[in-house]
Amino acid sequence: MSATATPRDRHRSTVYDAEDAVGRVLERGGTIEHYGSTLVLPGLRKFGDVADVPAYLERVLAHPPVAALPRASVPVGVRERRGARAAHYEPRAAGGPTIAVPPYAAGGRWALTETTVLHELAHHLCLDRPAHGPLFLAHLLHLYEHVIGPEAAHLLRVALAERGVTTGAPL
Repeated sequence: MSATATPRDRHRSTVYDAEDAVGRVLERGGTIEHYGSTLVLPGLRKFGDVADVPAYLERVLAHPPVAALPRASVPVGVRERRGARAAHYEPRAAGGPTIAVPPYAAGGRWALTETTVLHELAHHLCLDRPAHGPLFLAHLLHLYEHVIGPEAAHLLRVALAERGVTTGAPL
């Protein structure tokens, strides 16, 4: 691989699949039995509009376990993106690092969730390559643990392990 080549993001679809599975469980929230343990899960936070996301991100980035991360002090913007098929992180956007989320009106209801926003924030916090590699996953799990709750992080950790995805060391 040349010095300018980007490593292959071979776990991307598997990571998305694991997150979708956890998101479906969080959608219901409540008490569940999971491999012999009883877990009490919060309901999945949802945003009514893209304009609601920046205030949420400010609160997350100010939360002490998140604020302690090296890139947490780097501001991240939020913008509406065209189309409803994806949300993404733009590290070199003209106005600075930006999370792009499809609006509700364009079919972006699926993306206006806490799990999607935290996924994109994890990209911002680590700038890892490959984009869904072990360091990214360590940041994502840290966010789940300290923002959604340890039970949600546990579910994601198990879902990733069941799919053969290796996560990075805890932060």
